[in-house]
Amino acid sequence: MNRKHQFAVLFFLIFSCGFCFAQEETTLVKLSEQIPVFEYEKAPGIIQSINELKGKTILVTFFATWCGPCRKELPHIQSDVYNKYKKNPNFELLIFGREHSWEEVDKFKADNKLTMPFYPDPERKIYSKFAGQYIPRNFLISPEGKVIYSSIGFEEKEFESLKEMIENQLKKK
Repeated sequence: MNRKHQFAVLFFLIFSCGFCFAQEETTLVKLSEQIPVFEYEKAPGIIQSINELKGKTILVTFFATWCGPCRKELPHIQSDVYNKYKKNPNFELLIFGREHSWEEVDKFKADNKLTMPFYPDPERKIYSKFAGQYIPRNFLISPEGKVIYSSIGFEEKEFESLKEMIENQLKKK
């Protein structure tokens, strides 16, 4: 191998390693920690604090309209979680569109025939309290306001664990 090729290979390896470290997971909220306090727009112009939901089991989900795993997960959240618990007064579902506006989340919801609530997080103000990167993300919050479950990405087996945890939390009430 000549020097040019050696240099190219060395450069590629250094760049690749740096990229791997840059992609290191950054979950800011850990299990058993208190959920960060934040406000969100419940409807255009109507602000709600997460503190107003204290006493409920809350599933916080972050997604993006362009995200393949998100698009795969959201129908499961609709059918297996939202449809089952939407009338349960002890449960709340918060789905935030990371870097999306009301117009974008409403269009996505309509285009995909979803009925669950979606909320915009156009500047990542909420997402940045939970994590630095990667979607979809789920955080299950206990009635006491503590994170009791966290996941990144979508795998059906992992999703089954989430559903089980929600069910167990709601049986306690």
